[in-house]
Amino acid sequence: MRFDHFSIVAPLYARVTYSKRDVMREVAALPAKGCLLDVGGGTGRVSSAIRDLIDDVVIADVSLGMLKQTRFSSSLRSVCGASESLPFPDDSFERVIMVDALHHVINHAQSAHEMLRVLKPGGILVIEEPDIRTFGVKLIALAEKMLLMRSHFLAPEQIVKLIENVDKKIRYKDDTAWIVFKK
Repeated sequence: MRFDHFSIVAPLYARVTYSKRDVMREVAALPAKGCLLDVGGGTGRVSSAIRDLIDDVVIADVSLGMLKQTRFSSSLRSVCGASESLPFPDDSFERVIMVDALHHVINHAQSAHEMLRVLKPGGILVIEEPDIRTFGVKLIALAEKMLLMRSHFLAPEQIVKLIENVDKKIRYKDDTAWIVFKK
């Protein structure tokens, strides 16, 4: 079993607010009816920021320490599970998001395919990732390597190639890329 860095930082991480609500609202076409899945959503900081824009929210994360922090928000449901094998039936969610987490998963392609699998036809998948091509993100990647995290960052164009045969676009702002897939 690997060391869970996130359980240690979870209480601190839960206090960090999500400052990109307006961009997420735009790229995920929110508000919307139905259910949103926040993959790698940890403490629920992103889901809490957009909770009023969708009927229901489920957070899936592999870190129990992070998920324990969601108890502070009664409007969020949480499920412990890896992004490579999401415990949901096909076509379950109108929206699926993954914010600042793809570089932490073991298998990028499998995670992307699982997120698309649980997305309903016509639904939107948003993967928000730091842009590894920028200097600041390269420093973050180096720091995570030094902390022995399993981080492996992909450039936005590499993320786009993870999923075939769907509409996709990339939006950039500062050191962040939002890769949007429509099923």
